[in-house]
Amino acid sequence: MSLKAQALKNIGSNWFGLATNLIVGFFLSPFILHRLGDDVFGLWVLVFSLTGYYGLFDFGIRSSIVRYVAQFAAKSEEDRLVRFVNTSLCTYGGIGLLLLLLTVIGSANVSLLFRIPSALHASATELFLIVGAAVSCSFPLSVFAGVLEGLQKFSWLSLTQVACNLLRALLVVYALTHGGGLLTIAMITMGLNLLAYLVYAVVVHRLIFMRYGLQYVSRESLRQMVSFGSVTFVILVAAQLRFYTDATVIGIFISSAAITYFSVGSKLVSYSGNITQSMSQIFTPMASQFHASGDMERLRRIFVLGNRACALVVFPVCASLIIVGKSLIEVWVGAKYVATGYLVLVTLLVGDTTEMAQSASPKILFGMARHRTLAFVRLAEGVVNLVLSIVLLRRYGVIGVALGTVIPQLCINLLFLPGHLCRVLDIRLRIFLKEAYVAPLLLSAPLAAVLLLLRRWSPAHSYLQLLAQLVAGAAVYSAGLIWFLLTREQAGAELRAQFKQYWRDAVGPLA
Repeated sequence: MSLKAQALKNIGSNWFGLATNLIVGFFLSPFILHRLGDDVFGLWVLVFSLTGYYGLFDFGIRSSIVRYVAQFAAKSEEDRLVRFVNTSLCTYGGIGLLLLLLTVIGSANVSLLFRIPSALHASATELFLIVGAAVSCSFPLSVFAGVLEGLQKFSWLSLTQVACNLLRALLVVYALTHGGGLLTIAMITMGLNLLAYLVYAVVVHRLIFMRYGLQYVSRESLRQMVSFGSVTFVILVAAQLRFYTDATVIGIFISSAAITYFSVGSKLVSYSGNITQSMSQIFTPMASQFHASGDMERLRRIFVLGNRACALVVFPVCASLIIVGKSLIEVWVGAKYVATGYLVLVTLLVGDTTEMAQSASPKILFGMARHRTLAFVRLAEGVVNLVLSIVLLRRYGVIGVALGTVIPQLCINLLFLPGHLCRVLDIRLRIFLKEAYVAPLLLSAPLAAVLLLLRRWSPAHSYLQLLAQLVAGAAVYSAGLIWFLLTREQAGAELRAQFKQYWRDAVGPLA
């Protein structure tokens, strides 16, 4: 299969899974919020943020699995692949046991550390136990998800997630409408997460021949894992500081209810970020494959075209959220969340857009095993994020937390990341910026103009009105995008040439 066909297949399957996840999450979140209330929903977000710190104990193993499975598969080194998988399972098994112990200790203290209403102390303890235990058990099972990603079998990952997300939505709605509460939906959510990992294990065994045993646990594989993963671990620490700090800081210094207001805006930003993340994850195994074969030209190509594809998606999404964001929050969760939610949305979206438009860049560095510098830069960003969030929170509340996230994010994404990748891949920065971002910016301008006019003419106060405005904007953007692809891209030129040849054969020469 060609590079383009493989990429399109993987992106298509990822987007199918993402679309299902976004639709389910978008409509399920307000249902859960209004059923549980601000305090309980805030507790839900807080506990998932706390257990998100368990990701630190990954120690970069997951990224090393993706990288080396792709490398061993490309070179048909079956024995090395078996040893690496067994070593990963053994390592993750030990980590899972340690996390179970930490879960028991943490559950006894969660109500003491955060400003949680006294009526919810017992629920907080039980929720932490359920979520923490499930996350601990998922560690060894997550090896198989990494193997599938390394083999570029993204369709299996996406289809499994689609099925689990749909089933989760049905079960949660049924539970909450029949007297269930916070702990019920926690068990449903975590149980289906574990089920997905079990499906991945079955699929891996159907795709490749695996053998298990302590004799396959290899020191060489452990050294490779530690060497690659030690740098990735720094990035994981940075990611925890960047993405899980906000809810934790708000829970410590304000209240669990305030987390709910913050999460309204931040969740919409995360939805938009998930779109490009689902695209960009295909670039790590691709970059690993091209780097192993010494094909620098293809690496440069996926750097430019990959980031352009991300920008073509994230720029119109960013413009749409800024323009119709107030209407979206109003019809989604209610008018009382608009004031704070929209400020959080716009603040976080500015920084997130600069990062999502470069989603392919860090994935390429991972694939090349050239991510050391990025790791320590991201760690510095995470530390500054934490400090600024605490300082600005005292003056600006939850908006200060959002500002603390965005300020260092903008510095890294604008002043460091583009230049660093251009140096690594030996491509001029001006050429990269021109080829990757000029077209997405120009194509997004008509969409923004249409949405601004529609908002001024008739602000949306219902899903139907909101949908009509977004469809109108999307139609304008799609027309421009199709024109760009047909007239400026090589694939479009080839398609036009094939159409002309077909016309000549069927009808005669074009006038």
